[in-house]
Amino acid sequence: MQFSSKEDIEAPIDAVFAMLSEFETFERRAIRRGAEVQRSGDLRPPRVGMSWDARFVLRGKTRDLHIELTEYQPPNGMKFAASSPNLQGGFAIELMALSPRRTRVSIKVTVDPKTLAARLLLQSLRLAKKNLNKRFKLRFANFIKDMEERHSRRA
Repeated sequence: MQFSSKEDIEAPIDAVFAMLSEFETFERRAIRRGAEVQRSGDLRPPRVGMSWDARFVLRGKTRDLHIELTEYQPPNGMKFAASSPNLQGGFAIELMALSPRRTRVSIKVTVDPKTLAARLLLQSLRLAKKNLNKRFKLRFANFIKDMEERHSRRA
């Protein structure tokens, strides 16, 4: 299963990449939402091989997730691999400078099953793919809007 979206942001590509590389911010957001997050490796400077182990409750069950930074190419993008006991996948973020002050941010998320139960879950999600894709695009647009507001406050 795959989700993707593109949004334009009123900020230079270097500033956008720097904001996306603030991994501490993402860790704090997850912790505020009730997740346990353990980072493996040092954050300074961010580099390939950094990883996180997260534990969170989703739909009444405790879930474990391992995320690893697999590609880090300033200021063009980064890729992550993610795995859990039942699912595997990843996501890629690509940046493209449209002008000196405007950047296009693209994201692609993939999820694949490891078990029969996960295959059945993904099959049922495919039936609601249109709605899930719409929600994904809306959340990504809101995330980019928040980044744009943060950048304008800093400038």
